[in-house]
Amino acid sequence: MAKDPVRVLVTGAAGQIGYALVPMIARGVMLGADQPVILHMLDIPPAAEALNGVKMELVDAAFPLLKGVVATTDVVEACTGVNIAVMVGGFPRKEGMERKDVMSKNVSIYKSQASALEKHAAANCKVLVVANPANTNALILKEFAPSIPEKNISCLTRLDHNRALGQISERLNVQVSDVKNVIIWGNHSSTQYPDVNHATVRTPAGEKAVRELVADDAWLNGEFITTVQQRGAAIIKARKLSSALSAASAACDHIRDWVLGTPEGTWVSMGVYSDGSYNVPAGLIYSFPVYCQNGEWKIVQGLTIDEFSRKKLDLTAEELSEEKALAYSCLS
Repeated sequence: MAKDPVRVLVTGAAGQIGYALVPMIARGVMLGADQPVILHMLDIPPAAEALNGVKMELVDAAFPLLKGVVATTDVVEACTGVNIAVMVGGFPRKEGMERKDVMSKNVSIYKSQASALEKHAAANCKVLVVANPANTNALILKEFAPSIPEKNISCLTRLDHNRALGQISERLNVQVSDVKNVIIWGNHSSTQYPDVNHATVRTPAGEKAVRELVADDAWLNGEFITTVQQRGAAIIKARKLSSALSAASAACDHIRDWVLGTPEGTWVSMGVYSDGSYNVPAGLIYSFPVYCQNGEWKIVQGLTIDEFSRKKLDLTAEELSEEKALAYSCLS
């Protein structure tokens, strides 16, 4: 029996990530090859013409799963009835800008979008924040949409997770699909901690620990971490533009696993509301290892955290606490 269409909102839809993301959603990459979708695309009035061009291309692509397109600059129209919201739109940091200036711009954007989602989105709408500072933007959205359950608001660290998988796969010359259970802890920033202590690789002789196969702790505790932390900057240097297709792909992975579930024995990284697990301060949006089933995520519990990792977990939590204080100061 045909499924009812799912309404998916993409904000900042005329931008680089949006342009890469909407065809993936329309093709079934996010929700599956049997799930019809109606795309809601929002952007700011100066981008209205470009947004209409994206809508024209979606029509021209004749995607069988795409059952409708709403392209608008009106936040209420964009948010009405949506089941999934991917918040890509935000105010990017420009040269010479102080962090507080950027934070202040994003606080006002996420405050207005939060209230529109709260009033007009479908019940149980799932929200993924992509725009930076992603963790803190998600926290602001949570504050101003109190009726959306905290478990339904997340931020994207799957891009960092996938980058870590890619680096291990390249180093060991194995298929990336054979590597699993890396973890990104903390903030989607250069303080994030890519952790391989529990990661494994599927080999002909069974699953082996990444640390054992790499057999180079200096690389795993040094260059590997900094490469993943600074990969976004490296792509900007190479492309003169920020990551778009990899970010869009990671957003699809994040929502797909959240909605359809993670494979047995596999976890992924998601920025979610901390409940105090692993001694991370409660009340931050922090990236944890999670598994998903029945449309809900749960933090993987009971993993051992060594002294090196503890310091890294605490450092990124400190940065998030500072960001939270900065964001709240913009509200006063």
